[in-house]
Amino acid sequence: MAVTIKTEQEIELMRVSGHKLEIVHNELRDFIKPGISTLEISNYGEKLIRKLGGIPNFKNYEGYPAAICVSVNDEIVHGIPKKNRKLKEGDIVSLDAGLIWKGYHSDAARTWGVGQISEEAQKLIDVTRQSFFEGIKCAKAGHHLHEIGTTIGAYAGSFGYGVVEELVGHGIGTHLHEEPQIPNFKVKGRGILLEPGMTLAIEPMINAGSKHVNWSDDGWTVTTADGSLSAHYENTILITDGEPEMLTCTE
Repeated sequence: MAVTIKTEQEIELMRVSGHKLEIVHNELRDFIKPGISTLEISNYGEKLIRKLGGIPNFKNYEGYPAAICVSVNDEIVHGIPKKNRKLKEGDIVSLDAGLIWKGYHSDAARTWGVGQISEEAQKLIDVTRQSFFEGIKCAKAGHHLHEIGTTIGAYAGSFGYGVVEELVGHGIGTHLHEEPQIPNFKVKGRGILLEPGMTLAIEPMINAGSKHVNWSDDGWTVTTADGSLSAHYENTILITDGEPEMLTCTE
C-alpha cells in the first residue's frame, strides 16, 4: 500500500474521528483510580466510543479481544484487559485507543498515573510525551520521515531511557495501519519526503531501563525485558505546509 494523500473531505472526516477520540481519552483519564480493573477501563472506553457514534477499531483487530489496550507498569503496549487485573495506587497505566468515524480511523495513546506515583514514574511519562512533541517539530512538508524518529530517539535517550525499536508508528486513514512505518529511533536513510495531506500516527514507546522487550504468551502483550516501567504517547497528526495539525489532541 502506498502512502496516501488525503483530500480535504477525507481530512475533515479524520478531524471529526480524532476529536471524538480525544473526548474518549479525556473521559478515561478521569475514570482511572485505584481498585478498578483493566477490563472496566476497556468496557467504559468502548461505551464512550459507541455513544459518540464511533466504532472501536481495535476490537477484534487481528483477533485482539478488547476495545482499549490497557498496559500496566512494565507492559509497553497491547495489554489485554482482564476482570481480575486491578489497578493499584502508584501504578502507571498506558491506554491505547482508536475509533472509526464514517470509515476513517483515529489512533492515540496516553500514559497516566494511578493515584500518587513516584517522581521517577512521572518523569518517564513526561519525557515520553515531550519526545513526541520534539519529534513532530520535524513533521512538516519538505522534511524527511526519519527526521521524526531520530529526534524522538535522541531526546528520550538523553535521559538514559530505552527507546523501543521492535514497535513503530504508522500511517493511518481508511485503514488503522497504513504506510509508512514510523520508527522512534535513528535508522539508515532519510525516509520518504513528507507531503501535505499525509496522516500519521506517531507513538514513542519509552522504557525507564533497557530498550529490549519480551513478547507474552498471550500473543499480544509486550513487556520490558528488564521489568522496568514503560510509557506510551501517541497522536494522529496531519502534515501541512506549515506546522503539523494535531487531530487527536487540542489541549
